[in-house]
Amino acid sequence: MADNNTLLEKVLGLQDKYKALEAQLAEPEVIADMKKFVQLNKDYKQLEPIIKAGLEYKRLTDELSQAKDLFMNEKDEDLREMAREEIAEIEPKIPALEQEIKLMLIPADPDDSKNAMVEIRGGTGGDEAAIFAGDLFRMYSKFAEKKGWKLEVTDQAPGTSGGFKQIVFKLSSSSEGVYGIMKYESGVHRVQRVPQTETQGRIQTSAASVAVFPEAGEFDIELNPADIRKDLFCASGPGGQGVNTTYSAVRLTHIPSGIVVQCQEERSQLKNLDRAMEELRTRLYNMEHQKYLDGIAAKRKTMVSTGDRSAKIRTYNYPQGRVTDHRIGWSMYNLPVFMDGDIQECIEQLQIAENAERLKEAGE
Repeated sequence: MADNNTLLEKVLGLQDKYKALEAQLAEPEVIADMKKFVQLNKDYKQLEPIIKAGLEYKRLTDELSQAKDLFMNEKDEDLREMAREEIAEIEPKIPALEQEIKLMLIPADPDDSKNAMVEIRGGTGGDEAAIFAGDLFRMYSKFAEKKGWKLEVTDQAPGTSGGFKQIVFKLSSSSEGVYGIMKYESGVHRVQRVPQTETQGRIQTSAASVAVFPEAGEFDIELNPADIRKDLFCASGPGGQGVNTTYSAVRLTHIPSGIVVQCQEERSQLKNLDRAMEELRTRLYNMEHQKYLDGIAAKRKTMVSTGDRSAKIRTYNYPQGRVTDHRIGWSMYNLPVFMDGDIQECIEQLQIAENAERLKEAGE
C-alpha cells in the first residue's frame, strides 16, 4: 500500500495549490491583469482533472479497505457476502485509475491545449507531390469535420496539375486542444502509387511534408511593430471578381528573424492582416517550442512526438491499399477510409505509445 499512499499524497498535495489558484482567480487585481488571469486559469484547469481523479481514488481505496476489514472480521455470512461483492467490484477499477493518475502527474506538453497551425508542402515528386499534398489537405479537412473543428486557410499556392505546392491553415476548437492531437502529423508523408500524370502505369514514390505548430496566443509573444515590415499586394488564384483588383493581400516580414508570412484568403485587408499577425506570432513562438521538442528528442528513443520534421513518419501505399506509420509499426489495410479522414485510430495508437514512453521516462 506504500506506493498507493505515495501516489495519493502526491495528488492530494496539489489540493493546496488548486485552492490557492481558485482564490487568486477571484481577486480583482488578477481579473484586471488579463495576461496573469489567462495563465492562472490555464494552471487551474490543468489541475482540475488530477484533483478529481485523486479524490475518486481516495474514495475507492477507503471503500476497499472498509470492505476488506468487514470481510475479515464480520461473523454474519450475508454481510461477508456483501463485502466480497464490493471487493470484487472495486479492486479491478484501482489499477486503471492508478495508471491514469500517474500519467496526469507527468507534465504534459504545455502547448497540447492550444489550437494548431498546419503547413503542407509538396516535396519530391513534382506535380504528383503537389497532388498528394492536396490529398493530405482533404484528409485533414475531413478529420476536422468529424471532430467538429473549424478550419481556416491562411495561404495557398496551387499545383499546376491540381493539389498544392503549399497550403497553410489553422485548426481550432473551443472544446479540446487541437495541437495535442495534430502534433503527431508533423513529418514527411510518403506516397507510392501510379501518378495521374504517368502514362506508362508505373508506380512512383513522392512525398509531402507536414509541419504542425501550436498557435501562439495573444499573450505568448510580444511583437514590436517596428520589427515588422508590411507589404500589400493583389490577391491571386481562385476568388472571382475581387481577385487582382484590390491590394487586399498582406505580406509581413519580421526583420530580426527573417520570417515571412502572407495571407490572401479574405477579401478584407484588415482580416488578412489579423490572420497574418496570428501566423507570425505562431511561427515565432514555434522557434522557442522547437527547443522544447529537441529536448524531448534527446531523451526518447522513438519519434512519436519529437519535432524532427525531416523524419519519414508514414507511407501511403495505394497498390496494396495500406497505410503504415513507421514510428510505431502500425498498419491499416483500408487506405481509402484513412484518406477520407478516418485517422483517429492511428493517432490514438501514437498517443498510447507516447504515454508509455512518458511513464517509462518518469520511472527512470
